[in-house]
Amino acid sequence: MVRRRYPYSWMMRDFEEMLSDIDALFQPFSAGRLLPAGNVAERMLPAIRGEFRVDIREHEDEVIVVADLPGIEKGDVSIRLSNPRTLEVYSERKDDKEEKSEGYYVRERLYGSMSRTVALPTDVTDLGAQASFKNGVLEVRLKVVSLEHGAKIPIE
Repeated sequence: MVRRRYPYSWMMRDFEEMLSDIDALFQPFSAGRLLPAGNVAERMLPAIRGEFRVDIREHEDEVIVVADLPGIEKGDVSIRLSNPRTLEVYSERKDDKEEKSEGYYVRERLYGSMSRTVALPTDVTDLGAQASFKNGVLEVRLKVVSLEHGAKIPIE
């Protein structure tokens, strides 16, 4: 019998134990509903990376992308279809320069640019595309492109 040796497996075990200990520390806060459900990384990573959450769905002959952009003005959002399967959304949240950073107890709202490259489930076109922005929610409707290329040639 051949026995494999993994010389660094102890590091992974120690790392997993450390993550478990950290989750246990935050458990009382989430149980008391001081923090929303879900783990800390799941809630914070999109904001830290400068991303935002999106929903993508197909409906009849359209692909609909809905993005949450709270605190963003309509003029600070741009959308670009970089190829038939990729949509790029860019936004910028501007900081009030009049507010001073002194006196804050907690300051979690982020300012700056956020972008997201969204992989679409099928090929779409920008012809007939529609976008709307209301109450910090962006909705983009893109027409699905027929996957048939060329014309059918009848056989005599």
